[in-house]
Amino acid sequence: MIKVKDLHKSFSGEEILKGLNTSFHAGKTNLIIGQSGAGKTVFLKCLLGLFEPTSGSIEYNKVAYASLNNKQKRDLRKEMGMVFQGSALFDSMNVAENVMFPLIMFTKQSKAAMKKRVDEVLERVDLIGVDHKSPAEISGGMQKRVAIARAIVNKPKYLFCDEPNSGLDPKTAILIDNLIQEITREYNITTVINTHDMNSVLEIGENIVFLKDGHLEWQGNKDEIYQSENDALTNFVYSSELFQKVRKAQLQGL
Repeated sequence: MIKVKDLHKSFSGEEILKGLNTSFHAGKTNLIIGQSGAGKTVFLKCLLGLFEPTSGSIEYNKVAYASLNNKQKRDLRKEMGMVFQGSALFDSMNVAENVMFPLIMFTKQSKAAMKKRVDEVLERVDLIGVDHKSPAEISGGMQKRVAIARAIVNKPKYLFCDEPNSGLDPKTAILIDNLIQEITREYNITTVINTHDMNSVLEIGENIVFLKDGHLEWQGNKDEIYQSENDALTNFVYSSELFQKVRKAQLQGL
């Protein structure tokens, strides 16, 4: 679990995050949504420890990040997995080498043990038989699954995903959403997803944090979106063509 208390972040006197209070729970897909400039990326980087908050605190399983020494912060980062927007695979490495990279960096396992773990996670994301291929030899959807395998290979407690469906067709995006949700539940990971994809919101939004101008404007789940009377959320969501289609189908079914 991650708990955020009165989080502020400023750059050169400009306040980007303005007193956020929220929680992200283990075993659930926690989504951060909002318009461009709402503060989503800055918030995600604060959660990752890449940005130091101007004030406020972030707690990981009831331990404040600011209270940790440098070694403890490095140890915490070892418990974090990250799926980047563009997958961020190393072109000079094959699939297996990409997935093994965190194990080489952060563990002292034997080569045999690392290979076994790589095989396990590749099987989990349904990528058996592509371990010797380069990223350029596989599809965008497969590259994303490699990125997910790499993110979970070190058995993280926390999984962060930045626009995981970027560049994917709708069908593949749904498969990636479902895979992330399944892994989150299976391993009881605290998963935080920064997304603009309303399909993800409506499919796997178990805990949704909606930011507007650096404030926490609304929080709830995918079902509560339809009952929300928050004008900012309604305007944001209804701007989505997908939401309009879903809502129309629901009304026709009444």
